[in-house]
Amino acid sequence: MLAAPLAQPRSVVVRKGYWPRLLPSLAALACVTRVPSFVRPLWNPDEGYLAVQAGMLARGGQLYQTVVDRKPPLLPWLYEGVFAVFGSGSLAPVRVLAVLAQLTTAVLLASLARRRWGDRAGRTAGGLYLLVSVGLNPEDAQAATFEVFILPCTAAAMWCADRRRWAAAGVAVACAVLTKQTGGAVLLPVVWLLHRYGDARAATLRLAAGAVLPVLGAALATDPAGFVFWTVTGSGAYASFTGSELHVLGRALTNTAILAAACAGLLPPVVRALRVARTGAVDLWLWLAASGAAVTLGLHFFGHYFLQLTPPLALLATAALQVLPRERVTAAVLTSCCACALFLTWGLCAPRTELAHAQRLALALDRRSAPGDRVLVWGIHPETYWLAGRAPATRYLTAGLLTNFSGGRDGPQVGEKYAVAGTWPVFRAELAARPPTLVIDDSRGKPYAPDRIPSLRRLLTADYEPAGEVDGAVLYVRAPGE
Repeated sequence: MLAAPLAQPRSVVVRKGYWPRLLPSLAALACVTRVPSFVRPLWNPDEGYLAVQAGMLARGGQLYQTVVDRKPPLLPWLYEGVFAVFGSGSLAPVRVLAVLAQLTTAVLLASLARRRWGDRAGRTAGGLYLLVSVGLNPEDAQAATFEVFILPCTAAAMWCADRRRWAAAGVAVACAVLTKQTGGAVLLPVVWLLHRYGDARAATLRLAAGAVLPVLGAALATDPAGFVFWTVTGSGAYASFTGSELHVLGRALTNTAILAAACAGLLPPVVRALRVARTGAVDLWLWLAASGAAVTLGLHFFGHYFLQLTPPLALLATAALQVLPRERVTAAVLTSCCACALFLTWGLCAPRTELAHAQRLALALDRRSAPGDRVLVWGIHPETYWLAGRAPATRYLTAGLLTNFSGGRDGPQVGEKYAVAGTWPVFRAELAARPPTLVIDDSRGKPYAPDRIPSLRRLLTADYEPAGEVDGAVLYVRAPGE
């Protein structure tokens, strides 16, 4: 492994005026790498889900009661706050916050590297991170969703632990967990640093308090039972990939290959340093291993999961370059710049097939319903509600929660009996109390099509009649007399 002392060695020279020179460069690079995120109204269904959730919360909805998802509350609250200040018509303000999140992550990594290996290492770490941060499918890398906002929290946890600020490190871990559960993976290297520094019992208590109290506060601020159910205990079936093994394996290998291509400048120095069997930087290896476990958890391997690997990879590459000839730094940066340029080009030129489909559905909703009407989109594109400016007829914004379909599951475990426990009685009651004016069946041959979902099929047969198609999605309106 790598020669990486945990404290700054005496030979490290720290010059004045370092940050005033580095920050503008990192800020400019952060802005450039996020340019594609602003070229379309949204990138993936997660952004749409968060936007719709924020609207429901603004109208008086309660998280984990009348507004539900498997994710923790921090990002829905963030979207709600941004919409309250800037309006809900655009995600551009959230995208600006995503730029700031990436910049914050880069600065924290630069600070960590500078403390350990000097000024040049700080510049290298910050720059390399931003260059590889876009190294996935643009739908995963450019969206302002959970993983992007996890990263500054995990970097902050490591930064605080490196400086023995254990209460602050705990709070940073809690913020990561409250953004997405897998953010808690950073606790492993933080605990190792606590052990490595040999701090007293009081430090352990400060870390534990910092990590636990914010999570308890979030649970109490929402609905404690609902918080535990939706974020921890209610997703057992979702974590299984029975019947979809080849599909999931293909996705895992594809996204691994894409990230490896983006990290073409980082991986060779890491492999080279491993080959010469250096020792040290154990916390960084633990961070990478824990992040890899977080990617694997849930057995879905969506591309955006892989973003958690990028901060430890950037630091490990920086550490490796300290024991290699200076020209290797130039080669790593140039290779990363070329890879980044390719991914930015991909982001600017990526096709908009699913977005265009959702926009056409939204136009149909707008034409066939009034602004105050409640509608139901039976599919996995919740962004249709936001694009149309229509309120959903149910708290379940995708068919996935009601069928266990998860954006690619093609096996046998899709259907009513695999839904999140207790959802169907609530769903039926909601539609009976306030029937949607319009229903769009956007299943388009997927395993959750109405002909495979008896309860939905009965509802459509009894109370609705077909009213046309849009891109293969079937529109239903209330039958006369209903």
